[in-house]
Amino acid sequence: MILKQYGSTLHEVEPNFDARALTEIGFRRVRGEAIPADRFAADFERISGQELEGVAEGSVHDEVEREVLAILQARLSDVLASLDSEDALVIESGQGVDAAKTRSAQRTVIEHGENRLRFTIRVDPPLRVGVYRRRG
Repeated sequence: MILKQYGSTLHEVEPNFDARALTEIGFRRVRGEAIPADRFAADFERISGQELEGVAEGSVHDEVEREVLAILQARLSDVLASLDSEDALVIESGQGVDAAKTRSAQRTVIEHGENRLRFTIRVDPPLRVGVYRRRG
């Protein structure tokens, strides 16, 4: 289960990574758990945290961005797969504060005697997640 805080409540969410969206790294609320933050803090304790990153390079911007988002999705899936049934994964990156974003840099390279663009896209700042386990 992935949770993200909206106001004073943590809601169950699913990843919504879309290279065509203005906010490429997003989460969509699903009909599921909605836990008041104070109750969550009383019932769960943080056992670990991770910063999920991704970097890719190529000559087509859209393809490189999709690749970075696929890398991030795979890393998030790996963390989810390692959870116990009583664990929760909380998205700790704050909206507007340190929300994970894709950053793009381009440079010109010469390939076969012609100028070509090369794009490097990375997730910066990284997506911060915390693993929480139910107390007792």
